[in-house]
Amino acid sequence: MPRHAVSPGQGHPRSGREPESDRSRGSPRLRLLWVGLALALPHALVLWAPAGAHPLPPQSHLARFGRLVPQLRNTFGWWNLTCPVCKGLFTAIDFGLKKEPSVAWVGSMATKICNVLKIAPPTVCQSAVQLFEGDMVEVWTRSVLRPSEACGLLLGSTCGHWDIFSSWNISLPAVPKPSPQPPKPPAPGAPVSRILFLTDLHWDHDYLEGTDPNCENPLCCRRDSGLPPASRPGAGYWGEYSKCDLPLRTLESLLSGLGPAGPFDMVYWTGDIPAHNVWHQSRQDQLRALTTVTALVKKFLGPVPVYPAVGNHETTPVNGFPPPFIEGNFSSRWLYEAMAKAWESWLPDEALHTLRIGGFYALSPRPGLRLISLNMNFCSRENFWLLINSTDPAGQLQWLVGELQAAEDRGDKVHIIGHIPPGHCLKSWSWNYYRIVARYENTLAGQFFGHTHVDEFEVFYDEETLSRPLSVAFLAPSATTYIGLNPGYRVYEIDGNYPGSSHVVLDHETYILNLTQANEPGAVPRWQRLYRARETYGLPNALPAAWHDLVYRMRGDTQLFQTFWFLYHKGHPPSEPCGMPCRLTILCAQLSARSDSPALCRHLVPDGSFPDDQSLQPRPPLC
Repeated sequence: MPRHAVSPGQGHPRSGREPESDRSRGSPRLRLLWVGLALALPHALVLWAPAGAHPLPPQSHLARFGRLVPQLRNTFGWWNLTCPVCKGLFTAIDFGLKKEPSVAWVGSMATKICNVLKIAPPTVCQSAVQLFEGDMVEVWTRSVLRPSEACGLLLGSTCGHWDIFSSWNISLPAVPKPSPQPPKPPAPGAPVSRILFLTDLHWDHDYLEGTDPNCENPLCCRRDSGLPPASRPGAGYWGEYSKCDLPLRTLESLLSGLGPAGPFDMVYWTGDIPAHNVWHQSRQDQLRALTTVTALVKKFLGPVPVYPAVGNHETTPVNGFPPPFIEGNFSSRWLYEAMAKAWESWLPDEALHTLRIGGFYALSPRPGLRLISLNMNFCSRENFWLLINSTDPAGQLQWLVGELQAAEDRGDKVHIIGHIPPGHCLKSWSWNYYRIVARYENTLAGQFFGHTHVDEFEVFYDEETLSRPLSVAFLAPSATTYIGLNPGYRVYEIDGNYPGSSHVVLDHETYILNLTQANEPGAVPRWQRLYRARETYGLPNALPAAWHDLVYRMRGDTQLFQTFWFLYHKGHPPSEPCGMPCRLTILCAQLSARSDSPALCRHLVPDGSFPDDQSLQPRPPLC
């Protein structure tokens, strides 16, 4: 399938390449590259696979690849490959890719792997490979992957060790940590602010009513989805409970119907603007989504200040965010510059400066409050550019420490917004972030993320005992229906704008559009409040200890958990019941703000074990 046409300066300006000849494919060097590619691309290939509607077990790169290795061995005849021969092969692969790069050949190999493993339909495999191939080869040739690591991953730990994502630590200032000072409830009658929180809008330019919601592609309800069988209805006018995103009219309905939920003092908007057709996107497509939806937000919110964060779907290929030291056509400058232009009316010059460099920024929306917008793609398990170097990409965490220390020195409070939640990050990034939160617990008043599409939270604890709740990250549900959900948005009530305000979250509300009702003939879409957190869960306040206690109350109270399960899915839960293993996995995710840390869930089960050998980590994102 031909590469998508793009405007000058927006697409990859790569010269056309003639197909490799059979003779060239048969050369020893290129045969070795076939083997290497089987390791280089599976991480990207799995991104196109249709996700289950509500997956529970977490899957890291290594876990996913561990399932693919036996199939790859069988397909490509690696069962008898010895460790010394493997290391020799990969030494030649490294040399071959540096001396004789062949992106077209790499793409043909990746397409074969995608088809053999049935990761996606053949047309999706072909389009996706064409989109990813150049970036993947660039990453492979720049990465620090050594032959012993590649062979350890392929043949087992006796041959080598996969150590690309090794441990690292950021530096904290020598300033002693102040004694913990939990915030006090505001005085009666104190001002309260309302913050509109938007995340995961996922506008699908090609959404088409009446098309097949259950097509074979990873994203349906689109012009290329075809018609459903006569026995099944097609996609609804306002959206669909399936692997579908939203038409623009639904986003217009959301923004035009905000009145009953307002007024708002400001808006936090944590990204993921384009749709999930990640196998068929150009830079022009992504910029169209950015400018179209930004204009829509400005139209309906008017003078209300909006503070965005960068999602993992903003770029193409999806998840591909190179660190700032990557220059030229592979850099993210095209995206950051477009964001700076689109958002310049909302952000001051100091924020636009760091946004242009690394997609993150800090500003002061009001006296006594500092807002920090993080580019969480630099922590992402799916960002293949981090194979080059995953140690504090862009120096973002060290910059965060400086911002928090300066806020502490001034006596300011801080809100952090971002797309991917900390518990879903690479382990070293996540653990360093956890350490930063613990150090600045008195300064950090709120954390707000999205990405998972469902309604949940992550509790942080003191590092010494992992028993004292000291912060909570709120994970708001998505605007999009993907997968099988009602559209929704969140409103946070925070301690308001007055001298001495704690700026902590006092409560939150979630609003949805009930698609079953909205898609009825002649119906008018009605956005309604689904629930109010403190009232529904019987919380004394919205501080970390209250959310910690809620998890342990849900462990023993089936009815309370079923309420959480219903709201977790924005009022449209799956038909399959969530039994005890499922319940404990979900509850563990609410305690796991630190990636790959089973100790955080040890008290959920009396004997410290976990049923069915489920992993004690958060569930993977739906996107």
